[in-house]
Parts: sequence; structure tokens; C-alpha cells
Amino acid sequence: MKRNGSVFSEEEIEKFRSETIGCKNVNHLNNAGAGLMPDVVTRSILEHIKLESEIGGYEAAALKTDVIKEFYAQAGKLVNCNPSNIAFTASATDSYTRALSSIPFLRDDVILTDNDDFISNQIQFISCQKRFGIKIVRIKNAEAGGVDLKDLEEKLFSLQPRLLAITHIPTNSGLVQPVKSVGEIYNRYRKVHTDKTWYILDACQSAGQMKLDVEELKCDFLSITIRKFLRGPRGTGFLYVSDKVLESGLEPLFIDMRGADWIEKDEYKQQPDAKRFEDWEFAYALVLGSKAAIEYCLSIGEDRIWRQIQLLSKYMRDELAKISKVRVLDKGPELGGLVTFFVEDSQPKYIVDELLKRKINVVPSFRNFAVIDFDEKGVKWAVRASPHYYNTFDEIDLFIEAVKEIVSI
Repeated sequence: MKRNGSVFSEEEIEKFRSETIGCKNVNHLNNAGAGLMPDVVTRSILEHIKLESEIGGYEAAALKTDVIKEFYAQAGKLVNCNPSNIAFTASATDSYTRALSSIPFLRDDVILTDNDDFISNQIQFISCQKRFGIKIVRIKNAEAGGVDLKDLEEKLFSLQPRLLAITHIPTNSGLVQPVKSVGEIYNRYRKVHTDKTWYILDACQSAGQMKLDVEELKCDFLSITIRKFLRGPRGTGFLYVSDKVLESGLEPLFIDMRGADWIEKDEYKQQPDAKRFEDWEFAYALVLGSKAAIEYCLSIGEDRIWRQIQLLSKYMRDELAKISKVRVLDKGPELGGLVTFFVEDSQPKYIVDELLKRKINVVPSFRNFAVIDFDEKGVKWAVRASPHYYNTFDEIDLFIEAVKEIVSI
């Protein structure tokens, strides 16, 4: 039996929950921070760590070479590219930094970005502005929320920026940017200005929520974390690097011995594939855990996951909006699984702590996470709840009742 149009049957949801030990302990509504790992992910990590302890770290990696290679194949399936276009990283920010460092900025170059970009990205843009003398230009928001596509197209063609940077889903709101339309505009632009501009798309919050297809998105780089809606371990991510980037010779600023071969005293040769964006050393147990997490997501189906997340998050927003003193902050023509709200005459730490006492996990978000967005909304903080497909309507009802109780105290 399904409730309220649920995409999954009760039996399917119970299976997801039975395969996730954390569901027995907490009402986890912080999947935009880090999702609860399925047990198969935890086992794959622990088994490899045990193997490392028994035969040695290098030897364990050598023994599992074929399984490790499968990570790249699964990540490629997730975003519809070849394994050679995938670089394993420590996080989406790590991916983003490597991509950004490869852009050949010159003084007065332009970074064209949106107002809802991720905080770390914005800080890095400002750092580039200080160091290289580049200019940051922001695309106007449409009245309904999200980038104004007309303004984006006008600025892209007139400014011919060195970098176009868009965040698919910002960390501070449920907004989903119209990235397929952005990709169509960028694709038209690069047919005229072939080598002028590079496009980085931050999919930190969208990976695992919805289907991502780089052929449709038309981005040159796609940065992804695995700990959030993909339900993998912390300290993991990957970077999609397009054939265009690889063929052009772009490489990270601090390329290391995995990314290049030292062939003469003053010469190195970069790797031909996306591994030029990797470091020599990373935790192979986490690579295997990431592979398992991606496989688990693919076995369920991103389209079904996305529809369930939208259903649960809409239900949560609708119920929160009925509570006195609560203001739901999300705005946009399409909304995802990040639900943000403000409570009059209260403080975020108090709300989060009171929910934690009831074994409900959410997080606070502050103005410095998203200066432009929070100033426009006239708030200095928000509470963020982010349900996933393994959450139940009953858990959301418990959360809503808890919020009602907390705000009435």
C-alpha cells in the first residue's frame, strides 16, 4: 500500500530501511549534509580496511585493482560518460578547486556566475579576483527564482567570460537551477566562441537526487560529492572532465605524480585522461565504498528517487507553512529536497538542539553561507531539513509535530 502517491511501495521502503542501520537510531533529515550509508557501503569500506591491516595498504590496492577500476565505470554510468572522464576526489569542493585551478585566467577575464552559487565557490572566485585581477559578474535572478535565462544569454555572448559557473542546487535552499536550458545556451555560444569560455557545473546537492547526463548538461566540468544524496562515505567525490577539456590540455595547477610523468629534468607529460586531476594518494577503502553507493543508487533508479524526494519535500513544506511563526524560505520554479525555514522569535541552535533531543537530525544555515540569498529574503539564518527516499511520511509527521511543540514553548 502506498501513501499520498508514494513512488515506492511500503515493502520497498521497508527494504531500504532494513538495509540502513541508521534508520533504527535516528529520524535522519540531514541528507543534504550526509546521507545515511546503506549497510553494503559500510561493509565494503570495513572489509578493505581489514584487508589493508592484514597484507598492507599498497598490496591491498594492488589485489583489488579490478574492483577499484569499477568505481570509474559506475561513476561514468551515473553521469553518462566514459570511465576515462572521471577523476576521484575528496569532495565536491576538492573537485571544483581542481577544475577552477586549471582555467587559464588572465587579468580582466570574467567569471560569470549565479547569485545562488555555493559559498566555497564564491570565496574561491573572490580569491581569484584578488590574485589574478579577474572580474566577477553575476546573472540576474528571474522573478520566480533561479537564473534569468535571458540575462544569462545576453551576458554570456556580450562578455565572453573565461568561466561560466553555475550551482545546480545551492546548499542554502531548495532551488533547482534550469541547468538543461543553461546548457543549451552555452552550447549555442561555444559554436561561435569555441575556446574562449569554460563551464563548471556544481552538482554537489543534485547527484543522487536526480538523473545527471553530461551530454544534456553540456558542461566542461561537473563536480560531485558522494556523501550526500548518493549516500556514500565522507571524504569522497568525483570530477567529470569533458573530452574538450582533456584535448585542450587543461590540467590542475598542482598536478602531481599520478596526474603526470616526470620525463626530463624540466619536463613532465600529463596523463591523457581525467586522472591528471587526481592525486597519487587517496583512501582506496572509500573508493570502494563510493562504488557501492553509486551501484546502490543506480539499482533503485534516479528518476524514481527524484520523484519521491519531491513528494516528501513538498509535503514537508506544505505542513511547515501551516505552523504559526514558521516561514518557509524556498523559492523557485522547481524545488528539490532541501527544505529551509525561519522561525520568528527563535534561534537556530535552540531549534536544532531541541530536534536532536527527539532524535531528529537537521542543520542550521547562516547568512555567511549565502549572503546574497539571505539578504534578499531578509533573514540571518535558517533551519535546513532534507528528506531522502528512505524517509517515511510518518517521520516527517513526527518532525512537523516536534517543530509545532518547539515553537510554542
